[in-house]
Formats: sequence, structure tokens, C-alpha cells
Amino acid sequence: MIPDAAPTFIVASGVNRLMRSALVVGGTSYIGRAIVEEFLEAGYDVTSLSRGNHEARFEGADGDRLTRLTGDRTETDTIERAAEAADPDVVVDNAAYFPADVETAVDVFADADAYVYVSSVGAYDHDRILKYERDTPLEPCSAEQATDDSFGTYPNRKAEGDRVVFEAAERGVPAMSVRPTMVYGPHNHIPFLQYWIDRAISEDRIVVPGDGSYVAHRTYVEDVASGVRAVAEEGRPGEAYNVADRQPLSIDRTLELICEVADTEVERAYASPRELADADLSPADFPLYMGDPFVMATDKLSALGWESTPAATAMERTVEYHREAGLSEYDTGPSRAAERRLLDDLG
Repeated sequence: MIPDAAPTFIVASGVNRLMRSALVVGGTSYIGRAIVEEFLEAGYDVTSLSRGNHEARFEGADGDRLTRLTGDRTETDTIERAAEAADPDVVVDNAAYFPADVETAVDVFADADAYVYVSSVGAYDHDRILKYERDTPLEPCSAEQATDDSFGTYPNRKAEGDRVVFEAAERGVPAMSVRPTMVYGPHNHIPFLQYWIDRAISEDRIVVPGDGSYVAHRTYVEDVASGVRAVAEEGRPGEAYNVADRQPLSIDRTLELICEVADTEVERAYASPRELADADLSPADFPLYMGDPFVMATDKLSALGWESTPAATAMERTVEYHREAGLSEYDTGPSRAAERRLLDDLG
């Protein structure tokens, strides 16, 4: 549980705004893990607050500069005790899933130098293909949606969290927001990209919905972390920042990149919606296919000095982790049997 006494901090040099301590709220299994590593590598003393379900190791950092706290972040008392224990310059809120969570945090951490709320591209109006921070509307959020924990209200709740951040900034709280999209990379427990990696490196021929040109922005996990730090150090209160790969990739280009870094080849069999329907499948059954395409502007974050990881480098690290971790157990999408029946029909 959260200790009563605050840890002792060591001043790190070279950190903008004289920031030297960070509190990361929310898990250390995936995105939170990358954020903790990013701030440790930048010389911060880091405190992580999570439920304690994952004991991720951070090589060379499990000593004086990393303190682990456990507790339920939805409880105000937990957040208050974490604030007292960590006394952070920077707060990264990676596990605020309800507007009430954000409301509590911006009050408790009002005296921090920066509060960064990890929002989502889902906060944007889903009918807009281009996602701009400056003028793309956010999803509405009713009182009922604000407390509903179903997946369908996730975009609404994230959007309302953004509005809480903006209102807090108007009151003088140094609160900001980052909006990543589909996040991929090492330690990912959400298997949308693993499906394509597995098929590309284990099959000779695979089904691709449509003509392979469907495009959607994605975000490499380490870029989420570096984007969060850039916003904490250089961002402006009351602003939101998209974080995504430099360029969105089509499904075809994604497969090409996987094959390039894995040194393999795979034949693609393109299937129209009608051909898929004849096999009791639809494009939506395939991971990465999200219906309408969407693209995010990233120039606002880039203006802070942030750069995304080159696509080939990000994919190489992702494929390497996939092979080491044996992630086929997290397989999603159409079954291999259904795919092979469709491949036979396509000839």
C-alpha cells in the first residue's frame, strides 16, 4: 500500500523547467511501463501508482529513483496519499477512465508543474477522417455515459476528461492532454497488430480485406512516452496534443514492413466485402480495420521538438518482441480454418 512517508528525491540535471520528479498513475504493464522508463532515462525520480498486478522490472532503475505505490486510483484518498508520498513536479495520468478521475486529479495535483492526461484519439468525433487538435469536435458525454463502464462509452468518457483538463487550465492548473491512437510495440497485450505479424511470418498466403489500401494512424508505444514527456516539459496548459507515427500506414504497407524486418515473404489474397460475406466474414473481423480511415495531425507535438520513431525501427522492435514472447496465444481475428476456406474459394 501507499507509504505514509514521502520518498527522498535526487535532483537530476538537464531537465526542462527544473522538473526532477514524476508520478505516473496507472499500470506498468504496457504504456505506463514505457512512460516510467522514459522519465527514468531522462533523469527523473519516478513514483508509479498502480493496482500492483504487474511487477515490471526497469533495468538499473529499481533502486533510489523508482518508488512503487499500490492502490485504487478511483479513490480520492489514494490519490491524495500518492500526492503526499511523491510530491511530484510532473503527474502523468495514464489510468483516468472516467471524468470523475480527472476532476479529482486536477484538484489534488493543482500545485504540480505539469499534469498530463493521457486521453485517446477516440475522444474525437468518429465521423471525422482527419483529426486536428484545433478544430475537430470531441464526442459528447452525457451524465449517464460519464459513469458507464462499457467499451462503447470509452470515447465519450475520454472526451469529457479532456474538457475537464481544459476547464482546469482556465483556473490556472497546468493541465494538458495527449491523444494517442492504436498503440503497438513491445509488451502490448492488445493483439490487433500481433495478428498480422503472426500471419506474415507463419503463413505463405494470407487474406487481406478489400484491396489493402485501408489506412489508419497508429502510435508506437515508446513515442507515446516521449510525447508525454515533451508535453510535460514544453507543452502549454489547456492544450491537447496528438501523438502518432509520422505517417499512417495502409494494411498493405504494414505487411510489407513486417516482411522486411522479419526477412520473410507472404502472398496476399485480396477479398472484397462480398467474397468475405460468402465466407461469413466481414472486413471488421480483421484487426487494424476500423471502418472509416482516419489520420491525425502531429505537427503540434513536433513543434515541441518531438520526433516519432522511424517506422522500420518501431516494427523491428515489435516483431522481435512478438517472436520472443510467443504472442500467438493472444490471436484474434478470423480463425485460420475460416481463412483457409476463403483462400481455397479465392483460388
